[in-house]
Amino acid sequence: MGKIRILVLAFACMLGLAKAQDAPIFESKAAQAILIDAKSGIVLYEKDADTAVPPASMSKLITQTIVFDALKAGTLKLDQEFIVSTDAWRRGGGAAGGSTMYAEVNSRIKVDDLIHAAIIQSANDACIVLAEGMSGSEQAFTQRMANKAKELGLKNSTFANATGLPDPNHKMSVRDLSIVARYIITNHPDYYKIYGQPEFLWNKINQQNRNPLLKDYPGADGMKTGYTKEAGYGLVGSALRDGRRLILVVAGLPSINDRKAEAQKLMDWGFGQFKVIDVYGQGEIVSRARVWGGAEHWVNLVVHDAMKVALSPAEQDRAEVKMSYSGPLMAPVKAGQVVGTVRILIDGKAVADAPLEVAEDVPAVDNMWKKAWDSVLIMAFGG
Repeated sequence: MGKIRILVLAFACMLGLAKAQDAPIFESKAAQAILIDAKSGIVLYEKDADTAVPPASMSKLITQTIVFDALKAGTLKLDQEFIVSTDAWRRGGGAAGGSTMYAEVNSRIKVDDLIHAAIIQSANDACIVLAEGMSGSEQAFTQRMANKAKELGLKNSTFANATGLPDPNHKMSVRDLSIVARYIITNHPDYYKIYGQPEFLWNKINQQNRNPLLKDYPGADGMKTGYTKEAGYGLVGSALRDGRRLILVVAGLPSINDRKAEAQKLMDWGFGQFKVIDVYGQGEIVSRARVWGGAEHWVNLVVHDAMKVALSPAEQDRAEVKMSYSGPLMAPVKAGQVVGTVRILIDGKAVADAPLEVAEDVPAVDNMWKKAWDSVLIMAFGG
């Protein structure tokens, strides 16, 4: 007993969808660009996505990944304090001319404040302080960045610092940046919320988030801008609409205005491919499950809320519906009890899912003959 039961259906046939049409052609003005689905990792658009280029402050995403992982593991605490070294103050402070939280040398700052400054203000001094506090030196911290890159499968990234400041040995591809962004969104959703905060007040200085999508792009809630003379203007951005989250990376653009315009155009193109499709209505029966030792042999499985999914035309042709639960169910079972999952798959990767619930109560019966007969039926016909 307790086998995983799986049913896979062709999505287009199940819903009677018409033959999908090819998506319109899009060409980005960015030197490098990529657009992916956040849940599945499916690439919707790419341009020179594997060339290693100077990432500027966009590489702070992997710096923050190391911090978030440590917080999750319990080896770092939000109220822990780190000391601002002379080097962090000199290279990352106001005198350096870059993004800064204006941390004073030899002062002590909480990790929580350093995180907010590094994300919202893109503060170089905050990143250096975090690196030194966690690893003893920024150079030692870059080895942790390299180790994390290997773990995530990054193919075209090398690291020389925690800030993204210019260095010939500090490069990332836009594909690698999208992978890191997706990792944060998937594995650290609570910390991801910081990327959508419009401002950060610290030490009586109010600092603004530089992400242009946050101001007026519907659904945008992250992530990170970047600029140096060598890198040009870049952006890692993310937005959520109709249950689909997209992540984009654009790099090598000549101006702030071009960065915003190209990011919006690429997002618009991506979301424009999707059509919202009703898969199941609220409380609609999805399947039935065998019940062992219950007053009823079978129980209906339903979705609690209406299940909708936004799919591109090409995805509609390749989509499948996969239902899975561990069966047979053991009585008693209660209405609303979550026993499985229904997923929409594209090329085997989930782009949407919803819990499967038991539709009605099935009480247990205290009758050994019925239980014995149930066992015979299950062995003969399965659950």
